[in-house]
Amino acid sequence: MKFFIEEVDTELDAFDIYSLFKEDKTVSFLDSGMNFNNLGRYSLIGINSFMNFKYANNKCFIDEKLMEDRDPFKVIKELMSRYSIKNTTDLPYVSGAIGYFSYDLGRNIENIPEIALDEIKMPDIYLYFYDNTVIIDNLQNKTFITALGIMKDPQKSIREIKDRIAWGNKVTYSISQGKSRDFLSNFTRDNYLNSIDKIKKYIENGDIYIANLTQNFFCETDKNPYEIYKHLRYINPAPFAAFLNVENFSIISSSPERFLKIENGLVETRPIKGTRPRGKNSSEDLKNAKELIESEKDKSELLMIVDLERNDLSKVCRADSVKVTELFKLEKYSTVFHLVSTVTGKLKKEFTSVDCLKSCFPGGSITGAPKIRAMEIIEELEPTRRNIYTGAIGYLGFDGNMDLNIAIRTIVMKGKNAYFGVGGGITWESINEDEYEETLDKARALMKCLS
Repeated sequence: MKFFIEEVDTELDAFDIYSLFKEDKTVSFLDSGMNFNNLGRYSLIGINSFMNFKYANNKCFIDEKLMEDRDPFKVIKELMSRYSIKNTTDLPYVSGAIGYFSYDLGRNIENIPEIALDEIKMPDIYLYFYDNTVIIDNLQNKTFITALGIMKDPQKSIREIKDRIAWGNKVTYSISQGKSRDFLSNFTRDNYLNSIDKIKKYIENGDIYIANLTQNFFCETDKNPYEIYKHLRYINPAPFAAFLNVENFSIISSSPERFLKIENGLVETRPIKGTRPRGKNSSEDLKNAKELIESEKDKSELLMIVDLERNDLSKVCRADSVKVTELFKLEKYSTVFHLVSTVTGKLKKEFTSVDCLKSCFPGGSITGAPKIRAMEIIEELEPTRRNIYTGAIGYLGFDGNMDLNIAIRTIVMKGKNAYFGVGGGITWESINEDEYEETLDKARALMKCLS
């Protein structure tokens, strides 16, 4: 399939441009708000969706029409091949689908029992397929518009988008102090601490080495999702942020973690394990960073997940190509420090990016190891389903490329209700109270933008 691309001269940034199209509920925004030299170079805005794919209640739907095939990965592969293009540019993405894969999709892949209560009731997969995309190169300060020409003449659709951008204005930030909110959790403090003890018992019995335990928070708010996202990207910029509207809910994500990037057959995953809060001053900041770097417990935790990710990639990558290129890298965000590793590989010729996604989903950093047993224990201990939290948000390109985050620091808005999860990896060395406090450190930015 042929695509068309033009550069547009503008001083507007990615969020300014998205704001011009935000009234169209099918427009999606993949927002790289920091680290432009590396992780956050490109931001994408999907415009003019010509088709949507949904997987809900173990059924596949295209534009709400029920499909006979119940395997979502098979249907997505067929759709991606139907609109296959050859990307002749230096951009990692020119056209494709944008959307999410919920954590609960893992039940279908690994046949995990269904115990946890489903509070939000959202589809397990939702993808918009786009006729037009605005691509912002944050590093080079360049903006491009692409078109496939499915919905209308490609030159006309590009011209219409260029005209809207030309008349657009920069968005001003004025964050007012809101009233405090009551945040309710699906765990009491004691229940969370007791669940950590149960995980340690499973570790002692040899079931697992590590498991990620999540608590979900809920509050009511009168703020609209756009204003919440605007506030969140201002106080907590992240390289893998996103803002999507799907059916009757919105997804607001400020994720620091890449799940899978595939470009020209090269695969990269960047698991995060290990967290410390930012300090109140420079000396405390330095102390907390040094403590994380020197923590044997956190490095051991990350190493276990690196081994799991290497194993997952080895299922679809050439065995000699799977390598750990970064092991214990310290990364700094507005409210926390993280330890990060990078694992890479080269896809075998018989596999596509969709095959790789299925092989590795959900990400090991938010399940535990061994993955399937950890997921069974998570299902037993967590009272409610995670839904989008710890799933993945991002794009699947018609050229075979892909980039998905791990959906952490992510809020789901449904009406006036806001839901978000925070968690951490539990090992034998975990100090229960510290693990609980770590979840609150991770929740701080989300609570602030909801208040």
